[in-house]
Amino acid sequence: MIAASASPLSLFAGYGIELEYMIVDRASLDVLAIADKLIHTVAGDYRSEVEQGELAWSNEMVLHVIEIKTNGPAGALEPLPALFQRDITHINELLAPHEACLMPGAIHPWMDPRTDARLWPHEHNPVYEAYDRIFGCQGHGWSNLQSVHLNLPFAGDAEFARLHAAIRVLLPVLPALAASSPIVEGQFTGMLDYRLEAYRLNARKIPSITGHVIPETVSSRGDYEAGILGPMYRDIAPFDPESILRHEWLNSRGAIARFDRSAIEIRVLDIQECSLADLAVLAAIASALQRLAAEDWGDIKAQQALTTEELEAILLETARSGEQAVIDNTRFLRVLKFPERRCEARDLWHYLIEEAPAGEIWRTPLRTILRSGPLARRLLRAAGKEPKRARLSTVYAELCRCLAEGRQFLGLD
Repeated sequence: MIAASASPLSLFAGYGIELEYMIVDRASLDVLAIADKLIHTVAGDYRSEVEQGELAWSNEMVLHVIEIKTNGPAGALEPLPALFQRDITHINELLAPHEACLMPGAIHPWMDPRTDARLWPHEHNPVYEAYDRIFGCQGHGWSNLQSVHLNLPFAGDAEFARLHAAIRVLLPVLPALAASSPIVEGQFTGMLDYRLEAYRLNARKIPSITGHVIPETVSSRGDYEAGILGPMYRDIAPFDPESILRHEWLNSRGAIARFDRSAIEIRVLDIQECSLADLAVLAAIASALQRLAAEDWGDIKAQQALTTEELEAILLETARSGEQAVIDNTRFLRVLKFPERRCEARDLWHYLIEEAPAGEIWRTPLRTILRSGPLARRLLRAAGKEPKRARLSTVYAELCRCLAEGRQFLGLD
């Protein structure tokens, strides 16, 4: 992650990456609430985070999820797949005595959070208890969604404004690359990225917390605090008299400012089947954002002029249809200098990756995604749109093997 510093990193000088995985029974693939036991095995106590050299492991809200993340900002993305794979292998070794393993994918395909979710009971538990008391966390939007977080740094208001504007533009088309959550409670949801649907509705009791997922246009920290954080803190105050949740991370938009570490955190990405695929997606995003932030495709005023509502409409369509989503907002396409007035999301990503190449190491995983669709599309092809439980078990067992072996999911033989 991007750590707080007296001298903040400048744009794209570092990357903070967080990958969330489920812990499941190796035979049944049901979730297992043993993340605390895993951390205790390594740390000797029930702390919330344990450092592992360049990476760190930490808890999440529920006991069946573990997060692997960069231990401070990484200067480059290329070395990270090997580091994450090293720790995935190590965790699977530690889980073996429990007859357990890690499972990728943004939503467990048959978990029932009403009966299977257990909150983390140790350090920081008051935060999770407050969330549960206010919103009720026995739902997919809180207890069954695994994501990738990308933290990107900025130094000062000018860089913040450029990065924030660039991220707003790109957020709506991220599910076209990253969707991996088409099946919930054994059924195809009709969406490739159901995690995003659950995420955007989980705090609807207090709408200002999530807004429209796409953040509002802002040009400075002052704008952000007045227009986004202030209303959110005001609205939750009657439900949170002790101010337990009065922090920047309460903000549940798809990208949130973390002024405590001079970074913006992108939160709309579904987890992929292996760390190489995740890092390839992040590399493509970072390359496109660099071009946007440098105003290579259009100036910041044109980017900021796109309304939150029109960007949200594109996001909802890509969450539903992934790479096949039709984009016909000409204002949006002009900001990216796309040469046509209408396209599918996969066509736009072909253009973006060609215009902002992400590097040779990412070429093969990105080619798989662009040719065969995001992981959600490949899961649906393998499981079918009316999957039987036995078929789902076969598909997700293969997904676990993909994670363990560090390879992409290409279907079943």
